[in-house]
Amino acid sequence: MLPACRGCMPAPYRESTMRIARLVSGMSLAALLASCAGAGGSAPSVPSVGLRSPTASSVVLAAHRPSPTVRATPAPAVAMPNPTLTPGDVIAGVTPAQVCTPGYARSVRFVPASEKIRVYAEYGVSAHAYGAYEVDHLVPLELGGSNDIKNLWPQPAVPVPGFHEKDDLELRLHDLVCRGRLDLHAAQRAIAGDWLAAYRRYIGNAATP
Repeated sequence: MLPACRGCMPAPYRESTMRIARLVSGMSLAALLASCAGAGGSAPSVPSVGLRSPTASSVVLAAHRPSPTVRATPAPAVAMPNPTLTPGDVIAGVTPAQVCTPGYARSVRFVPASEKIRVYAEYGVSAHAYGAYEVDHLVPLELGGSNDIKNLWPQPAVPVPGFHEKDDLELRLHDLVCRGRLDLHAAQRAIAGDWLAAYRRYIGNAATP
């Protein structure tokens, strides 16, 4: 028998009715989510509260952290050697007949890697691009220069004239010496004293002594 008033439903009936209402509401929400997903959309995500994934967090930080850049120390331009470090040095007693013998320079060349490292360190060149420098003999072997560190310096390719152009000067002076048109000691002094001036004289102006 039902109660006389509508608002006076007994407690057992009220609790049963509320459970049914909650069940129906949950089923309706599930159906709504399923219909959204089936229509090609994505179900709304429910943010988790109080949960943190250390792994996910570290990945996000790594993705936004700028990659460290390895910077090569800029190498100073040393087109002219430091006269204190590289005054030039020759093999004592070497003669024009010796330096003009084919294969002479190759037979006396000996600059180990350890000495090249010392040369770069003396001039403060800690890093450089391949081909940017050459550990060069100030007085070339073709003119009786020695392998002593006092005759070596890291000569750059640029600014021009650089070590490529100095090679041209060395060949020119060697040719003049071997043809008897230039004294060997004069050639040594010219290239050791100011190789750029010698380059302008013997190459740049196409002049001959």
